Amino acid sequence: MNIEAKLGLDVFKIDKERHITIDVEVCNRVCTDKACLYVCPAHLYEIDDQGNNTVNFEGCLECGTCLISCDHRALEWHYPRGEYGVQYRMG
Repeated sequence: MNIEAKLGLDVFKIDKERHITIDVEVCNRVCTDKACLYVCPAHLYEIDDQGNNTVNFEGCLECGTCLISCDHRALEWHYPRGEYGVQYRMG
């Protein structure tokens, strides 16, 4: 089974409370490489019409790669509250 098929088995229990937030001011003022756009395995980061970095936290795989890649500390990241987030299924 390939990785896409395995990830397709996962279930996401979406919380109303965000577990990832971006300090847009720091991101726009200091960050030039926007590493999170490229390192997130779920491709959750994108630039909106106003040129701001946004994140669709609902599909987060909870790996923390974005947090590690953000050299400017523009991200606030923590695991979702209990019972929320990704629920991995073995297939």
